Amino acid sequence: MARFPKREADVYALAQEMIAGYKAKPAIFVHADVLTLETALAEYQDARRVMLCYEALAKYWIEDKEATLEEVKTLMKQQLAKSEIDTVDNPKKLKLIGWGPKAEARRLVPPGMPRHLEILHEGKGTLELDWKPPATQSGGPVRNYVILRRDKPVPGQPFTNWQDCQAAIQTETFLTNQPRGIDLEYRIVAINAAGNSIPSNTVAAVL
Repeated sequence: MARFPKREADVYALAQEMIAGYKAKPAIFVHADVLTLETALAEYQDARRVMLCYEALAKYWIEDKEATLEEVKTLMKQQLAKSEIDTVDNPKKLKLIGWGPKAEARRLVPPGMPRHLEILHEGKGTLELDWKPPATQSGGPVRNYVILRRDKPVPGQPFTNWQDCQAAIQTETFLTNQPRGIDLEYRIVAINAAGNSIPSNTVAAVL
């Protein structure tokens, strides 16, 4: 079953086929008004040519407008820089020109403490850990996490010192080649350029 086209190009193509068919077989299509259809199609073509012309002009003027806007922005930034020098003794005067003092740089602080460290899965020399990021506004942004481990090689003796075990970007990690058959403890610290966070809670395992 034929369907009337939706695309503009398809409508135009169908109109041309109709006109060609009507002219070729006038005895069949006795009610066809070829002249009216040809006139309407010609008006459409004229309107389309005008539209394309204006589209080309619009593109040119849009590009010109963007270029002049960039020039204005450059001049504004230059003038604002000079105005900041003019008002260095009283930056609040910049409000007179709709501007304002530069925001003071925020001092970076270490991240907050990672939370809720837990063991998801234990295997033969493997361990899957999961934790939650520091609480919102508890410290600076986290760059990465470091998993710390300590062990107790001899039962009844104290644990060794904490050592870096592995780094992680996400709040989960899968550790392999871990010591087997001894007491192990793990915890997480969050790190950024300002320093390390308070360590997370500790979890224990014997792999």
